[in-house]
Amino acid sequence: MLSFGCLCVLLGLGYWLRRKLVVLQKLYLPASVIAGLLGLAVLLVLDVPDEMTAGWNTLPGQLINIVFACLFLGAALPPVAKVWKSCGRQLAYGQVVAWGQYAVGCGLVLLLLGPLFHLPDVFAGIMPVGFEGGHGTAGGMGPTFDDLGFPEMKDYALAAATGGILGAIIVGMGLVNWAVRKGYVEKKAKPGVDIEDFSGIIPFEHRPHAGKISVSSDVIGSLSLHLVFVGAAILLGWLMQQGLLLLGAGLPGKGADIFKSFPLFPLCMLGGVIVQWLADRFDPHDHMDEGLMLRIQNCALDFLVVAAIATIRIDVIAKGWLPLVILILAGIGWNVLMLTVFARRAFKDAWFERGIAEMGQSMGVTATGLLLLRVVDPDYETDAAEAFAAKQLLHEPFMGGGLWTGAAIPLLALYGGWPIFGIAIGAIALWTLVLVAMNRRDA
Repeated sequence: MLSFGCLCVLLGLGYWLRRKLVVLQKLYLPASVIAGLLGLAVLLVLDVPDEMTAGWNTLPGQLINIVFACLFLGAALPPVAKVWKSCGRQLAYGQVVAWGQYAVGCGLVLLLLGPLFHLPDVFAGIMPVGFEGGHGTAGGMGPTFDDLGFPEMKDYALAAATGGILGAIIVGMGLVNWAVRKGYVEKKAKPGVDIEDFSGIIPFEHRPHAGKISVSSDVIGSLSLHLVFVGAAILLGWLMQQGLLLLGAGLPGKGADIFKSFPLFPLCMLGGVIVQWLADRFDPHDHMDEGLMLRIQNCALDFLVVAAIATIRIDVIAKGWLPLVILILAGIGWNVLMLTVFARRAFKDAWFERGIAEMGQSMGVTATGLLLLRVVDPDYETDAAEAFAAKQLLHEPFMGGGLWTGAAIPLLALYGGWPIFGIAIGAIALWTLVLVAMNRRDA
C-alpha cells in the first residue's frame, strides 16, 4: 500500500504542476506523463527505499490488460460495413502511416543503425511501438521484451513514446500555423484553444456526467458490476492465450516461440469485443455504460503511464541514445512527409484537418490527434472528427497496440527485420492501392 500511495502522490503532483506551470500547459502534456518524469527524476537523485516503489515495474504489464479490455466495452458494436463507409479513406491513410513507421524502423536498423551500433533487429520496432502505441503499449510490452531476452527495449520504447508525444505537439503546432498561413485549412480562423483548456479544468456549468448508474447500490455497486465485465473480458483473453500456447506447442521450429511471447493485452481487447457482442444480443437492460468504462480505462492508463515512465532505466537509454534519437527523428520525418505530401492526395476534402489528426494519434495518443484537430477545427465543422473517430474502431484492433503490434516484436526477434520490412512495404502498397481505387471511384 505504501508504493500505491506514493504513486498516487506522484500523479497528484503531476496534475498540480500541469496547472501551475505555463510551459507544461502549452505543451499539453498529460498529468500522468509529467508525474512519470517527476518520479524518474526523484528516483535518479534520491536513494528511495524499495518498498516505496514495490510493484511499479510489473504494474504496466498488468494495467495494460484493463486498458485494452475496456476499449470496446460500453457501446454497441456498429456493423463493419457502416464503419467502413464513413471512414474508409481515413482508415486507409492511417494504415499507410502506421505501416510506414515499421518500414522506416526496419530500413534504418537493417541498413544503418544495426551495422553501425551493433543493434538487434528488434530495435526496429521501438519507434512504432512508442509512437503508434504510446506509453501504455510501450510499458505493457515489457513482459514480451523480457520473454524474448531484450528487457532493455521497454526503456527505449518508453523513451520513444515520450519523444513521439512531444514531437506531435511541437511539430504539429508548427504545421498548424504553416497550414493557416498557406490557406490549407477549411476554416480561416486563427489557430488556438480556449483559455480553460490550458489548465485542464472544465468550467462547472460545462462539466459532463462521468457515467450512468445502471443498477441499485443495494444489489451491487455499478462500478463493481462494470469491473465484472472488464474481468470477464480479461479472462476470455487469457483463455485465448492458453489456446494459442496449445496451438504453438504443436508447431515446429520457431512457430511455438511466437505464441509463447505474444502479449495478453490484444487478446483482452478481443475478449472485450466478445463480451460487448454478447451484451448487445442478450442484455435488454443495457447494464454497461460507456462513461463508466471510459473512467475505468483512463484510471488504469494514468497509473500505468506514471509507473512506466518513473521506472525507465536511464543507464540503458544512455548507452543507446544516439540511435534512439535518429530513430525518433526519422519517425517524425515520416509523419511530416505523410501529412504535407500524401494527405492532400489521399483526401478529397479537409485534407489537412484529417492528416493532422492522424499525425497526432500516430505519434502520441488519440487525444493528441483530437487536440491538434480541434486547433484548426474547433467546432468540428468538417467531417474529419467523425471519420477519425470511426476509423479508430477498425484501426485499433490491429495497429497501435492491437494484434499486429503484439505479433511484430516477437516476429522481429525470431525472424529478423527483413521479413517485417517486406510485410510493411506490402501493406503500404496494398492500402495505397485502396486509396487509388477510391479516388478513381469518386472521380
